[in-house]
Amino acid sequence: MRFLLVEDSMTLASAVLDRLRLDGHVVDHAPDVEQARAFASAADYDLILLDIMLPDGDGRDFLKSHRLARNETPVIVLTARSAVSDRVSVLDLGADDYITKPFDFSELEARCRAVLRRRGGGASTVQRFGDVTFDPLAGALTVGDRRVSLRNKELRLLEIFLSAPDRIFSKPKLVDRLFSYDEDVSDNAIEVYVGRLRKHLSGSDVEIVTVRGMGYRISRV
Repeated sequence: MRFLLVEDSMTLASAVLDRLRLDGHVVDHAPDVEQARAFASAADYDLILLDIMLPDGDGRDFLKSHRLARNETPVIVLTARSAVSDRVSVLDLGADDYITKPFDFSELEARCRAVLRRRGGGASTVQRFGDVTFDPLAGALTVGDRRVSLRNKELRLLEIFLSAPDRIFSKPKLVDRLFSYDEDVSDNAIEVYVGRLRKHLSGSDVEIVTVRGMGYRISRV
């Protein structure tokens, strides 16, 4: 999934980035409100992790404008404030959850999973399409009765396709969802990952179709 981390502490940001990227997520980092707004206007995110005290303003202002613009991207607030009134205020502004600093990374990951499950419409994240069963949060793929092991980028690419079966995704859109802005991406990177996924899906009743001049879609055979 693609996350936006808004945090001015480089020590904490580096630790969070390392942990989330190790889990296979694409993460962009904004150290202040101005850059957070720029990132949020330029890309689609699955989740935003938002600090409150930022060098050029208050993260709550970003959260408020985020919701006033009818942006439904889930937001977890990272806060050092433990007073009930502070927690209530961010929830009332539209935050989906909050976590108090300092926090354990396993708790942060669990809260991310919980928020994404709720936004997905239930307790289960399992997606089924044809004879393919996929749980993006667990990273589990089954093709027929065969368990398949995926690398991180393959897993995220399949997640994108299965989020909207039969929808055509252009190469630029896939690059935007799969890679952060600071990653060096070759011209044929998407073709490589699509090719790998096709091999994993071989023998199933699901295929990734090339739509000439437009992109790719996943469909039933």
